[in-house]
Amino acid sequence: MNTLLKKALIGARSRFAWFGGLRYPTPINPAFGRGHGTPVDRYYIERFLDTHKGVITGRVLEVGDATYTERFGRDVAQSDVLHATGAPEATIIADLACATQIADSQFDCVILTQTLHYIFDMKAAISEVHRILRPGGCVLCTVPGISQISRWDMDRWGDRWRLTTLSARELFETSFAPESVTVASHGNVLTSVCLLEGIVAEKLRARELDHHDEEYQLVVTIAATKEPA
Repeated sequence: MNTLLKKALIGARSRFAWFGGLRYPTPINPAFGRGHGTPVDRYYIERFLDTHKGVITGRVLEVGDATYTERFGRDVAQSDVLHATGAPEATIIADLACATQIADSQFDCVILTQTLHYIFDMKAAISEVHRILRPGGCVLCTVPGISQISRWDMDRWGDRWRLTTLSARELFETSFAPESVTVASHGNVLTSVCLLEGIVAEKLRARELDHHDEEYQLVVTIAATKEPA
């Protein structure tokens, strides 16, 4: 598309923009859309995990509960759940930034979805993840790029950070070899607005969900592998 045509389309869209039910200072659903379908960020998170399900094997550690281990795991020999303060499914109570009660090289896979941004010392947490992975083991991590605050988490342990592909890569490369780290972003302006409004993925077309715009990084995904022994 040439520059003049692009400017003309932008001008037309600006003149005829219609807010409809969005013209309110409060979201349609302040709980990310939960209870009405799949939150948009979970669409990208679950697609990422499905793509990498081949590494969710052996002894697997997941934070909070074992939902994704059970859904995407293949030949899981042992499933562990880490929680900072305690939860029904927790097998390990630990602060991921200083998990000294976990011995070195214990896990083949660590599933770390939408968790890292709650931890103040993210660099220490990544160092611990690297330490507890077995050689050749993999961490599958997702972090928010564009998202509202989770009030429930903020009131319990804090909701601190939002990352970009650049900051996520720089963070993981403090512990993992650069060539073993794969980082990607997912989302676009429409899906970002939908997440902020709590409009669920089922309300969108596949082509709308799957359109990628690097300028609107709704979710950032990281797959990092610990170097072989």
